[in-house]
Amino acid sequence: MSRSSFGPVPLTGAAGALLALAMGGCNGPVNNQQGHMPAQPVAFSHAVHAGQYELDCQYCHVGAEKSRHAGVPSTSVCMNCHTQVKKDSPEIQKVVAAVAANQPIEWTRVHRLPDHAYFNHASHVTAGLACQTCHGAVQEMVRVEQVEPMTMGWCLDCHRKTVAEPSSAPPSSAPRPGELLALTSGAPLPEPSKLPRPLRPPTDCSGCHR
Repeated sequence: MSRSSFGPVPLTGAAGALLALAMGGCNGPVNNQQGHMPAQPVAFSHAVHAGQYELDCQYCHVGAEKSRHAGVPSTSVCMNCHTQVKKDSPEIQKVVAAVAANQPIEWTRVHRLPDHAYFNHASHVTAGLACQTCHGAVQEMVRVEQVEPMTMGWCLDCHRKTVAEPSSAPPSSAPRPGELLALTSGAPLPEPSKLPRPLRPPTDCSGCHR
């Protein structure tokens, strides 16, 4: 067999598709979409809801304080108000149609971290971090935009600054030892903690890459 028999092997099938995706499917860093401001299926204005009417972020994003994910509100949350408010608005009618069809609204994601990066909303929110720290002045946005780069270096800068300048968070809102048992048995509730919690965010690899 001649040496020329060992030429480049053409990639076909799944291997070829994966290579094509890797080379052409990504036009930049996955986690650096600074300025990304996509149109949404319903023209929801944070400037009106969070700004003008001062609705708490967690009224809609209920998972932010207790979950890794902040969550997107269901259409039923919207209709808590809009069965009475602006019922004839064309945008509200889109929500009404989604409720009638029992279908979720397919919002376009604005902020996205790569799959290899672990982020937990709850640990940041319960540490007292304001939503605007990472998301910008959302209460002024008619259409939500990614303001910060959200790169690894950007996150590390914040963690390192917090470690270098000791700070504390409010007492944890998580159930205290014995609290759940007391609620079900009628025993006296334990005293709430009044001590602030020192903040020590991780700066090693395992903090965000698990």
